Amino acid sequence: MTYRPRLGIQGPVLGWNDPWNRAGSERIMRTGTGKMIPPQEPDVEPETYMAALKELGAEFYVHHLFPDLQELPALIEDCRKFGIRLVVGNEYGNINGPWREGTNRYDVPVEVVQTLVGSGMLEALLYDEPEHLQINAAQYRKGEWFPHWGNLQADSMQEAHGRFVERVRAELAPLSEALGAARPVLSEQVFPVLFHAQARAGMTPAPKIMKESFHPLQLGTALGAAKQYGRALWICADLWGPDTGPWLTRLSGFPGHSPAEFASALRLGYHMGPSHLFAENIDGLLRTGEGSRLEATEFGEEWLRFVRDYVPAHPLPYDHRQARANIAIIHSDDGNYGQNERPFGIRELPMPERSQSVFHAWRLVTHGAVPAHGSCLHIPGYSFPRHALQFGEPSAQYPLREGVPAGRYGEPIHPLFQPANGVLAFDAYATAETIGSPRLIVLAGSYISDGTLAACVKLAEQGSAVIACEWLLPEELRMPRHFGGGGSWLPVDSLLGEAAREHAAPYLGSDKLWRQ
Repeated sequence: MTYRPRLGIQGPVLGWNDPWNRAGSERIMRTGTGKMIPPQEPDVEPETYMAALKELGAEFYVHHLFPDLQELPALIEDCRKFGIRLVVGNEYGNINGPWREGTNRYDVPVEVVQTLVGSGMLEALLYDEPEHLQINAAQYRKGEWFPHWGNLQADSMQEAHGRFVERVRAELAPLSEALGAARPVLSEQVFPVLFHAQARAGMTPAPKIMKESFHPLQLGTALGAAKQYGRALWICADLWGPDTGPWLTRLSGFPGHSPAEFASALRLGYHMGPSHLFAENIDGLLRTGEGSRLEATEFGEEWLRFVRDYVPAHPLPYDHRQARANIAIIHSDDGNYGQNERPFGIRELPMPERSQSVFHAWRLVTHGAVPAHGSCLHIPGYSFPRHALQFGEPSAQYPLREGVPAGRYGEPIHPLFQPANGVLAFDAYATAETIGSPRLIVLAGSYISDGTLAACVKLAEQGSAVIACEWLLPEELRMPRHFGGGGSWLPVDSLLGEAAREHAAPYLGSDKLWRQ
């Protein structure tokens, strides 16, 4: 077989007013910065804009709906005219409202979804960072606590997980019915948590790369969720990030990665074999040049090299559905990325200390490259150069066409690489068929289902090495064992201890290599 993901681009939030809703662009915030930001370039006509998308090789366009919906008829027709599919998202409504009662979430109205489906141009419906807005509910909507999927009550982590899945499934039911089986609801995520829970509820994982991610962790988790729950995999190469440097800078944090990292991230995302891969946002790729022409930025040039040269020269002999684990991390999907509170957005339910063991599992299998106290850079110990830039340059000077000299606000902190030897993450309900035949299995988190635990015992008997946090185990499984064929069973009180490190060492591969 040969395989190629579909390629797309998300619309502008800083460079220009939206070509189909200029008035709306002047009324609402289009970024999560908490302030109105005037457009930095002259308005672009829709036809010019669509022609630029075609020139960039976009097969679909990611558009977040303005809550007044004024742009929709013309947008649909222009997509039809230029043969570009449409992905519709909810970010602007999340930021500005109107919100679904008791939540911080904007839902695209069902009748609008029906119109989009009837147009024949809709590729997917996108929910922007629902895991973030469930756990950090005050990100946009201040005052009362309104999590993305609503407030939940539970007395245990396992109960909270079940209630969360039920709530997401119920909230999405009318939209899923309108979309039909062929069009997914995307869970586009910055944090590597709740991928499994939302996939279980019917959503398709759409991890962001670059951003503030540890990539083997982010992608290994999303790949595992897609595999476990039979979902597609979308990937967003998101140019918002923590760094500064000598490249076009439209605002502190955008772009927050170098052109070289962007080029590498596109190749990385492509080689994961996703169904779709897109860049966020187009105003990182284009700017207005002489004669009001749209021209490629240094990031746009990297995108064009990727689309025109790299993709045709590297057809894939696989897709993401064939991912298999050399190392499997099996853990309860507690929603903890390092904040250590508010599981599933429930402020009254303490986050068990044992939920942090998933961080220890990833530290174990990445030769210590991933920290032991969180799963992304939004944790103590990381100082973002973009924060210094935010107070170092007058806002009136944006965009900075040449960026800022290297090192002025600190050295870049975001790496694209950490070592990992074919790691996939599954949740506490994984079956033996899903897990496959890993050489190493690590059990972590606050709970595990009886069926998944039994599957792991069976896999140890068949040859897998299993390291398990002992609090997950009944008394009869709390003794080390060795089986014929090389299988083993090692309970530990800490995945950071010497016993776990020694047992895992033969399976970790090189500390200079990430294999997926």
